[in-house]
Amino acid sequence: MLHYLDTTSMEGTLMLEYVALGMLIFVGITLFYGVIVIHDIPYEIAVHRHHPHQDAIHVAGWVSLFTLHVLWPFLWIWATLYRADRGWGFSTDGADSTGEVEVLRQEVAELREQLEQLAASHAQREEG
Repeated sequence: MLHYLDTTSMEGTLMLEYVALGMLIFVGITLFYGVIVIHDIPYEIAVHRHHPHQDAIHVAGWVSLFTLHVLWPFLWIWATLYRADRGWGFSTDGADSTGEVEVLRQEVAELREQLEQLAASHAQREEG
């Protein structure tokens, strides 16, 4: 009637303890690496968008890891604000500024032409 001295039930309990320990170690390692992967998401966004502050975002991500991810939402915002095709923010001025640059180039070309004409007329006056 002494069930606690039964060796077969003790072996079964010992096996369950090892399975539980293995599961606990697996979950702990998975959570540890999961947190590291999650903290690196803003850096990956920055790399994908060719962000000029990629290294700073990566370092700040590690700092955020050690400060319980307090900075992490701000890093996400910082990483998503820049895109190589339009720069900072959400403005679409990139298309308009291209047209403005073209107009300015034409004006500079006209001014150079006028300057050359003035220089030529000045040279003619000095000769005559």
